Amino acid sequence: MYKTITYRTENAVAWIGLNRPDKLNAFTRQMNEEIEQAIKHAEENDAIRAIVITGEGRAFCAGQDLTEVSDQTNLGDVLRDNYGPMIKEIASCEKPIIGAINGVAAGAGFSLALACDFRLVSEKASFLNAFVNIGLIPDCGNLYYLTRMIGQAKAIELSLLGEKVSAQEAERLGLATRVIAMDEWEEQVSAFAEKVASKPTKAIGLIKQSIEASYHLPFDQYLKVEAEGQRIAGLTKDYAEGVTAYLEKRKPQFVGQ
Repeated sequence: MYKTITYRTENAVAWIGLNRPDKLNAFTRQMNEEIEQAIKHAEENDAIRAIVITGEGRAFCAGQDLTEVSDQTNLGDVLRDNYGPMIKEIASCEKPIIGAINGVAAGAGFSLALACDFRLVSEKASFLNAFVNIGLIPDCGNLYYLTRMIGQAKAIELSLLGEKVSAQEAERLGLATRVIAMDEWEEQVSAFAEKVASKPTKAIGLIKQSIEASYHLPFDQYLKVEAEGQRIAGLTKDYAEGVTAYLEKRKPQFVGQ
């Protein structure tokens, strides 16, 4: 079905693997399109309650494959046509998305990692806002996410200096949800993904929407969004199960509806 990514499902989790290991999983137009399609496919499948994006081989993603562009390429068009739809699909996805950063995440690969809701980072992985090193600005929503996560001063530092950030430094900055040792990588990523998948999926989607709304709405308007979100959450099967489990003093068994 896909040529530049892998896609599999297991225990309510969709696993998307960037699959150009010989090119350090560098982006091509086809990969952009296939990631977008895979996210959409996972979101439309009610059996899927969490999504993992990772890289095949030793890298997460080295950014744009520069053999696909030239000095005659309109890079604005590349962003609008190739990356925009992919990043928008990730941003609008109501299901939790976990970036399993198994190796270097550079350039647009760093941007992809930032767009995820969680970043599980291998102890051997690193981040690199490499754009300035070839005379470009961070793109694919990079600065939108980065500034919100680590603040303006640090975002400027990472973006203007273009220096590598280790997994340990990423954790200190708040970029990494957690750093995982290599000998525990697969086990820990799977366990984390399945834990997230066991949570009330509809509520997670509404939480993501509320957080995004909080950035651009006046407080009184935000409270209206909050109230509407809570109304919707209160009608779900998972809310009923959560209350029942609380009263019965047992762990809730959410179904994602």
